[in-house]
Amino acid sequence: MLKSRLLRMSSKICHSSVSCDYTSSDRWLNIGSANKCYSCIVAERRGERDSVGLIVLNRRRSFNVLTDDVMLEVVDALEAFERHPAVGAVVITGTARAFSAGADVPAMQRLSFEDVVKRNVPRDWHRVAEFTKPTIAAVNGLALGGGCELALMCDIIYAGTNAQFAQPEITLGTIPGAGATQRLPRAVGKSLAMEMCLTGERISAERALQAGLVNKVFAANLVVDEAIRTAEVIASYSGFAAALCKEAINAGYESSLSAGIRRERRLASAACSLQQTSGRLAGRCDGLPVDEDE
Repeated sequence: MLKSRLLRMSSKICHSSVSCDYTSSDRWLNIGSANKCYSCIVAERRGERDSVGLIVLNRRRSFNVLTDDVMLEVVDALEAFERHPAVGAVVITGTARAFSAGADVPAMQRLSFEDVVKRNVPRDWHRVAEFTKPTIAAVNGLALGGGCELALMCDIIYAGTNAQFAQPEITLGTIPGAGATQRLPRAVGKSLAMEMCLTGERISAERALQAGLVNKVFAANLVVDEAIRTAEVIASYSGFAAALCKEAINAGYESSLSAGIRRERRLASAACSLQQTSGRLAGRCDGLPVDEDE
């Protein structure tokens, strides 16, 4: 289904009449034997070892509104990074003024209920949350509505001092539809989530940090570099262990404490068994140092 929808967009990929807002290096995402560029995003590998995937929402004049085409390209790039053995983590960012101002409201207003159901947009969006490698959202400027929800789908959120977060759907007579009513309370607590969703008011990067919505706040011109630096650290470790760790945390996040601990034990046993089979770090699974001379 995704491939067929991307084929319908093929006339836009690499042949867009819209000028590029983001100046990329020469590390374009390599898929198979050909380099691939997009009309709505930039996707490339970064870091000293090219171990970090970088996705830049690249529709500056529209404040990176999340159209169907944008999300299809984001999902396509994530799937390519998923397959790439050298990529251990991915950073998603926008432009200086906007991470993303949210959904394409004018397009949504033209849709009937049947159209919305057939589009099945949440399925495509949630593929970001289901991505198995660690993800970091590097947020500058506006993260409104769907933009805030996209950041919430990532595992870590870094924000620039100019970042602003909001769920303004209530001002349009609707409610969030890509996870905010569920993920936001888990991140900031019920009270603040209620306030944000019921008033549509924005919160600053500093308040988001205090509330636990973001991990760290940096100067706006440093946030992407810092996100890439952290992603490089993550990518330097075992990708298998990182995937298991992410799965364990997400499982506990969505279940009871006892169920989460049982899942953790199974995953930890799997990780240790693999290390023992390969002869590496076997002792450390029991908290013991490894004798490298044995």
